[in-house]
Parts: sequence; structure tokens; C-alpha cells
Amino acid sequence: MLTFGILLFPGSNCDHDAYHVISKVMGQEARFIWHKDEHLGDVDAVIVPGGFSYGDYLRVGAIARFSPIMKDLVRFANEGGLVIGICNGFQILCESGLLPGALIRNENLRFVCKDVHLRVDKANTPFTNKMAEGEVIELHVAHGDGNYFASPEEIKQLEEKGQIVFRYTTEEGVVTAEANPNGSIHNIAGIVNEKGNVMGLMPHPERCAEELIGSGDGLKVFESMIAHATAAVIS
Repeated sequence: MLTFGILLFPGSNCDHDAYHVISKVMGQEARFIWHKDEHLGDVDAVIVPGGFSYGDYLRVGAIARFSPIMKDLVRFANEGGLVIGICNGFQILCESGLLPGALIRNENLRFVCKDVHLRVDKANTPFTNKMAEGEVIELHVAHGDGNYFASPEEIKQLEEKGQIVFRYTTEEGVVTAEANPNGSIHNIAGIVNEKGNVMGLMPHPERCAEELIGSGDGLKVFESMIAHATAAVIS
């Protein structure tokens, strides 16, 4: 059994969704970690959940980046630990420097809450090894600041190094402006760092991990993480 640490910030609201999926659906140990703690403890992976940390004051994720727990999260990630940031968690990872770029206001300046289709552009990561390259999955988005932006140089590097994991597409896997819910550059929905052990994903896999509630596609993300972490523990 693996242990997943789930960070908690004032304003987090997807923490219990993540806890439910890891503990009840996947049968793994899930442990909440308060933002004022200074150590992650003995965990195999970390989830930085969605929500509105610190009320999104100043800038999304900007204040959470300075929480005491973030120092140890950065250490954990830099040492190869498995980290996924979902929605607000993605924003926090960008603010902390663990991922390049930033999440800015949606192009239409409105909060978006809908189901979207994502194409898997990189299947050999710790987060997608249970998927096939080119596969299209259905997840849910709920955000006001999900518009991924980075400099031309950073985008070029992401493309060349295969760090773009998911893109917003049609159900057929075609990249179109209409399929992009927030204006993200190059329809980017999820990226990994150069090492591949840290991923930021704007849509919510934890909300789509059971067919009973509409889609079970998000389960593949967590199954991939468990498969990767289990293999690492065994080796």
C-alpha cells in the first residue's frame, strides 16, 4: 500500500475529493498535511489539490507558495518525489517554480465549469502510463484562472522536450479553439517538469474517477501514479 499526502491550505476545497479517490476508490492510504506543517512525513506521492488557496488574494497560488510546507514539497520534488498539482494546485506549482509558466485569467474573463476532452500527448510519464498516446479522455474543469501562459522560449522547450502531457481537444482528439475552455496557449491542459515527476493539470481527475458520477477517465491518472510509485518502491 502506498501513502499519498494531500496538502491543505486555507481555501482548499477539492482535498476531500482527492482523499476519497485515493482511500476509498484506489484502496491506498491518504493523509492530510496542513499548510503550516514543515515536513511531509513518510509519503510516496503528494497531491496539491484544487480550490481557492488563501482566497486567491494577490494572485492565484501566490500566497500558498510561501506556506511552511512548500519548502519540504520543493525538496521532495527535487529529489524525484511524485507530485501532482490539480487546478489551484497547478497554479501553486507554477508559483513555486516547480513548473514553468503561469495560469492567468480565462480568456473570456468568466469562470468556466464544464466537461472537457483531453488528448494524451505523452503516455510514458508517471501520470499517464496507463493510457495510450493519442487517447482522448473526458475530465471536468472549474476555474477562473486556467489560461496557461508561458514565454515563447518556455513553450518551445516544453514542445521539444515532450513536457506537454495533455491538450484540450474535440472528442475526436483535434486541437481547436472551440475545444479550449480558457484560452490556454497551444491548448495546454497539463505539463510535467523536465524530470517528469511533477505534473500540473488544470482539469480535475479526482472528480471523474467513478463511472457512477459521469466519467471514470480520471482514475487512469491515479492508476498510473500508483503503478509508477509501486514499481519504484519494489526496485
